[in-house]
Amino acid sequence: MYESARVGGKISFTGDFITLKIAYFDCFSGISGDMCLGALVDAGLSFKKLKEELDKIPVQGYRLVAEKVKRGHLAASKVSVLQENAKKGRGASTNRLLIRRWKDIEEIILNSALAQDIKQKGLRVFKKLFDAESKVHGEPFHKVHLHELGAVDCIVDVFGTIIGLDALGIEKVYSSPLNLGKGFIKTEHGILPVPAPATAEILKNTPVYSGGVSFELTTPTGAAIIKELSEGFSDIPLMNIEKIGTGAGQNDFKEQPNVLRILIGNTLLSTRGKGTMGEFCDKAITVIETDIDDMNPQIFEYVMEKLYKAGALDVYLTHVMMKKARPGVKLTVLCNEEKNDDLMDIILRETSTIGLRFYKAGRRVLQREIKKTDTEFGKIRVKVSKLGNDIFKVTPEYEDCKRIAKKLNIPLIDIIRKIK
Repeated sequence: MYESARVGGKISFTGDFITLKIAYFDCFSGISGDMCLGALVDAGLSFKKLKEELDKIPVQGYRLVAEKVKRGHLAASKVSVLQENAKKGRGASTNRLLIRRWKDIEEIILNSALAQDIKQKGLRVFKKLFDAESKVHGEPFHKVHLHELGAVDCIVDVFGTIIGLDALGIEKVYSSPLNLGKGFIKTEHGILPVPAPATAEILKNTPVYSGGVSFELTTPTGAAIIKELSEGFSDIPLMNIEKIGTGAGQNDFKEQPNVLRILIGNTLLSTRGKGTMGEFCDKAITVIETDIDDMNPQIFEYVMEKLYKAGALDVYLTHVMMKKARPGVKLTVLCNEEKNDDLMDIILRETSTIGLRFYKAGRRVLQREIKKTDTEFGKIRVKVSKLGNDIFKVTPEYEDCKRIAKKLNIPLIDIIRKIK
């Protein structure tokens, strides 16, 4: 717990943190299920342990093979799910035919000997896959099947990834924005654009881009795994990197190494649950702007209030000179991407503007927390801005300072100066 004290006329804070083991998926060349398995094995996951855990799932007809390969000039681990000949028993063809729908996979997993939390995580990944397939193909959820995905391969990739993260002691997962690739792919439904329809559906409201080679870099399975498991998509969080795993994809491109990197290390978590040192300092936001020169200025106060209530991070007004030297006001709103439509709708409905500009921008923020501390004027709320254990700023809350200034008849500026 944080404690505050006055030391030499200054406010000091001490806090308790616990370490948290995290994994960061660097998806500069996309992500697929086999790339996840390869990266985890390369990072130190016991291949024997992985196979033992996967044997708890009642499916047969496959072998798991791990090998060292090169992609470009990078060494990587390749983990493959090889289908066995059906004549050896309940083989690959049988599994492929019988394990296609949600009820089949759900029954297999619920009857497995896996730990309960691993079962539930895996089922949530598969639900994302089936929801996406149902949506893009226009079929009921309980009737849709995994069109392009080998059911056994998919089960091994999904649960192998979750098993691997658990075995390595990973407590939180983060990811870079996803490179989807570009071009077209051949499917049983014909030629389709990259990203595949199911991949695009799964990755709604997720940072993605298209670059590099003309190939499908992010598969539906890879998309579902990272969308379900990741806490956020941005640059590498603050962490002490201890292990790096490199998992190889199927192809070896000339343009770029076809690999997935996993960075594993420690960050700090506040015991008060207020966030981690590894929470991203750099965040992607949207900036919405419009210029207005024909509206009663009194309306701005009402509009700003509605925007804040709807989730705006910040709203501000700037005086501008518009065409024909008309004075105007630029309304600027900062928000998280998921709030875009709601906030733009408010602006278009509540102001006289007929158009908006919006674009993505970066936003770097410190961890912030409101604390109460003792001062010569009594208890005051202060905003503590910090990075890990380092306190950058301590700012007294304006409303508390104003209340004291009125009560004691002391200039507000003096109250703020003395508290700081």
